[in-house]
Amino acid sequence: MYLSFYKFNCKPFELVPNPEFIFLSKTHKKAITYLDYGIRERVGFVLLTGEVGSGKTTIIRDLINKNLDQVVLSKIFNTNVNSEQLLAMINDDFNLPVQGKDKITLLRDLNHFLVEQYAKGTQPLLIIDEAQNLSPETLEEIRMLSNLETADSKLLQIILVGQPELRRQLARPELRQLRQRISIQCHLQPLSRQEVEEYILHRLEVAGNREALRFTPRAFDVIEKYSCGIPRLINIICDFLLLAAFAEGMQDIDEEMISEIVGDLDFNNHYWATEHSGTDANTSSTATIGSQSDTLLPGERIEDLVGKMCQRLDQFEKESLAVTQATLGEFNSRLDQLKKTFSLQLDKTNSTVGELLQRIDECSLEEAVTEIEKSPTALQSGRAEEQATNQAPEGSGHVKKAGLIRRIFS
Repeated sequence: MYLSFYKFNCKPFELVPNPEFIFLSKTHKKAITYLDYGIRERVGFVLLTGEVGSGKTTIIRDLINKNLDQVVLSKIFNTNVNSEQLLAMINDDFNLPVQGKDKITLLRDLNHFLVEQYAKGTQPLLIIDEAQNLSPETLEEIRMLSNLETADSKLLQIILVGQPELRRQLARPELRQLRQRISIQCHLQPLSRQEVEEYILHRLEVAGNREALRFTPRAFDVIEKYSCGIPRLINIICDFLLLAAFAEGMQDIDEEMISEIVGDLDFNNHYWATEHSGTDANTSSTATIGSQSDTLLPGERIEDLVGKMCQRLDQFEKESLAVTQATLGEFNSRLDQLKKTFSLQLDKTNSTVGELLQRIDECSLEEAVTEIEKSPTALQSGRAEEQATNQAPEGSGHVKKAGLIRRIFS
């Protein structure tokens, strides 16, 4: 609708990952350099991660479009598959027959293909996009593919591309062998405020008219605030911005107009509500991506973020204290029950012992002897001593005791 009005050759803010519009921010330049080095040096595994819409697929497509000498490419974009299906997709992309073949046959065919390519001097390259969807078992199968190597070179170069969740997936203990094989890894950071401005003007220029819109400095601040520097979200805002400006027949853009468009899109709830939980804890530059309150304008950021952090710490402390008190209360209740049970058993034991001592005191010698003789463990030595004492003459120095049981316990 607005192409002729703004003298564009094409839409400047399409959501498709078009390499012609690639904008090389600081981290994007680094990622491309790392990928190019990893491929040329055959380093084995390369890991590329970034937030949703940060430009990972655009970089991969730019890499594919380059004239990589002696490279045979297999690219996988559908990762909601099991290990056997993934292997079939890899072979199929290498133009190997897969129909009716089991996993063992697929692996054998792939191995033969890689050896043939090595003999020809070509380099097979496998790119797996959206790798965060792969299960740990499938990732381990991919690691096993990297075992296909010669004494001095890898037969298969593998690039894993995914969202920040992929890093958390790789942090699992059972995947430590795969982690150790990743020679190069890089993470795409959001665009800075200055890069947001340069990105927008760059896309307008590639589309054919850098001067199509005139932004106030504050307008770029608002775009950076709501998009958090994510290229895809910048495209969404600016595409609707062009449509709204075209409807008004204007070229001057200020912050009020952008805020109105963001409000119409319900931007925070629609685009950030489910993405905030997926933020990578290991990348501090993306840790504040989330709701509107988490992404403030430059002059407000430090003070408000510190205040929000204090509120969250207070809430965490209250919740932790409540859980601790509940646990301690339950523990004390069980301890009281145990004390009552122990006291009851102790009272019963003392009563039984008292009755036993009273019975011993009341027993005569004859009754005690009779009881002992009935026992299968009669104290024969004690009975003999008692008889000897009874037969001793008076005045012999032997003292006749009142009872055998008392003498045994004395």
